[in-house]
Amino acid sequence: MMHLLHIDSSIRGDWSVSRRLTARAVATWRAAHPDGTVTYRDLGAEPLPHLDAAGGLARMTPPDQHTPAQRASWELSERLVDEVKQADVVLLGLPLYNYGAPSSVKSWVDHLIVAGLTYDPTTQEGLLAGREFVVLATRGGGYGEGTPRHGWDHAEQWLPHGLSMTGLEPRFISTELTLAPSVPAMAELIPLHEASLAATEKEIDNLWTPASAQR
Repeated sequence: MMHLLHIDSSIRGDWSVSRRLTARAVATWRAAHPDGTVTYRDLGAEPLPHLDAAGGLARMTPPDQHTPAQRASWELSERLVDEVKQADVVLLGLPLYNYGAPSSVKSWVDHLIVAGLTYDPTTQEGLLAGREFVVLATRGGGYGEGTPRHGWDHAEQWLPHGLSMTGLEPRFISTELTLAPSVPAMAELIPLHEASLAATEKEIDNLWTPASAQR
């Protein structure tokens, strides 16, 4: 039985384009895998604790020497890693905040970098390889080549590097200019946003072949 891990990170609720797109992707996946199961994690509504001085060193301390705070932090990492290991497909909604990933996504990544759980400390081999990792990235402005802020999207640049030790390799599907419909100064960019959104929706709809077409 196939299993999908669906992760949202936007804090915008019903206003979120990334949430709308991940919901569309989940529906597409379910149509292709009607017997499949889904686990959902909402980093925007229930952010993970960042690594701190009290528990963060759990990953560098032998388990039998863990303080209570380190033990709790380690056990959380174990649960998060297990969620990924149980999944055949990981789906992440990734909005751009202040030219970077939401801090909740950074915390999720930090909890996944654990020697022995997600990479072999001797060979450095990633232990999460072999599963599909789809990232639906949304950006309020335009950051493509030739634009004034080309290269300012540090979320899409960073994520493959942040997770590289684990073996997870993200496939990005990106939508730009998502603020155009709601920001008057960007009104002239609405057609470009609509074209970007339509291209993203088409790519999502073609991610997985519906079960009815597999017969």
